[in-house]
Amino acid sequence: MRLFLIYLFLLGYHLAVGQPPRTARPNIVLIVADDLGWKDVGFMGSPFYETPHLDRLARQGMRFTSAYAAAANCAPSRASLLSGQYGPRHGIYTVANADRGDAKTRKLIPVKNNETLPDSVYTLAEALRDAGYRTASVGKWHLGKSPVSQGFTYSIAGDERGMNKHVSPYGISSLPDGPPGEYLTDRLSTEAVKFLDQANDQPFFLYLPYYAVHTPLQAPAELVKKYQNKAKTAGQQDGTYAAMIESLDRNVGRILEKLDALGLTNNTMVIFTSDNGGIRSISRQDPLRAGKGSYYEGGVRVPLVVRWPGTVAAGTVSSTPVINLDFYPTLLDILKRPKPRQPLDGISILPLLKGGKLPDRPLYWHFPIYLEAYNPQLDGGRDPLFRTRPGSTIRLGDWKLHEYFEDNGLELYNLKTDLGEQHNVASANGAVVKKLHALLKKWRAQQAAFVPTELNPAYRAN
Repeated sequence: MRLFLIYLFLLGYHLAVGQPPRTARPNIVLIVADDLGWKDVGFMGSPFYETPHLDRLARQGMRFTSAYAAAANCAPSRASLLSGQYGPRHGIYTVANADRGDAKTRKLIPVKNNETLPDSVYTLAEALRDAGYRTASVGKWHLGKSPVSQGFTYSIAGDERGMNKHVSPYGISSLPDGPPGEYLTDRLSTEAVKFLDQANDQPFFLYLPYYAVHTPLQAPAELVKKYQNKAKTAGQQDGTYAAMIESLDRNVGRILEKLDALGLTNNTMVIFTSDNGGIRSISRQDPLRAGKGSYYEGGVRVPLVVRWPGTVAAGTVSSTPVINLDFYPTLLDILKRPKPRQPLDGISILPLLKGGKLPDRPLYWHFPIYLEAYNPQLDGGRDPLFRTRPGSTIRLGDWKLHEYFEDNGLELYNLKTDLGEQHNVASANGAVVKKLHALLKKWRAQQAAFVPTELNPAYRAN
């Protein structure tokens, strides 16, 4: 018996070497890819893209198959993630102007878009800073001039712009250029590792929003060559895009390896996700319909993994719908911090992370704007001219209802039997339509959401 106890002691010591004891305040690493589609990673079933580090992360934590962004493109999704609020509260609906596309094809006058997250918003970073965390933003910001005014005590490579190029010289005001040809994804990881190397007894929040895999498509030449010589698959065959994804994966691997080397893995929650769906003409997310900028599933359903050793069981998969609005209240719940005075529109998914369940709840999207088509033949939108026309969407259970303001159109899909949203069953399910439409209108009233009604004088019906 004595020998057995010694064995257990030595085994426990061996497992814990280099890993300090878990505390009530875990470190947090939130990695956000840019325009990475739901099926653009191996752990979600891509047969073409190679993501061994992300696949390992998924095996070590919980993988979500029904995770959503709160918006279908960059800035509004990030604004919602950091504020914990739906778009009507912060007013950021798109990138730049909301009246995109040919004026003659827009029936309504859209809402004026806000491009800056107001300083009055108490962000997730501010909440964690006030809870005693060192906070860092390394990468894309796209919500104003700098993350520093929004709770980040350390910031690099983030400003008001969405994208420029992926090789040095970058032209990013808050990121000194590297040697000519240096790859931006590599550089951001190097800067993130520098921040991690400063880890001490104070917990940290590292927000790492990569610019990859946003266009322009640029990647290291040796990786591009590799995929040019690899057998292609239907809908996923662009070698440069594949190389960008592998580079992203390698750099996520660098972050995970640094956490291991510093003995921080066991007391660090790692969240990996994307800000919105991918561009369908570059990479299809079949069976999901459409892509970035659309509120069909391909535009808002995203990959999501959460790893937190000792709390999140390794190798688990959840099909429960969650949304990036949930990150803020979840982290407050973990830290047992009070909610801020401002509304938070998500919920804590901590019970789900611990192996429990969440109550059924509706998820909403509101987009009183226009986004022109990328590729009329390949986008998969409602019509070939736009990825998005003004409207709202609700998902509750397996049902998803789309409402369009121009023609009062309603589309109903059962995602359990029709994940690709190909068969509008509104006419056969009147009671469901009535229930979801009532919830949607009530929610818009609660949010004081702008619904466009003013006719556009430049519109030409034909």
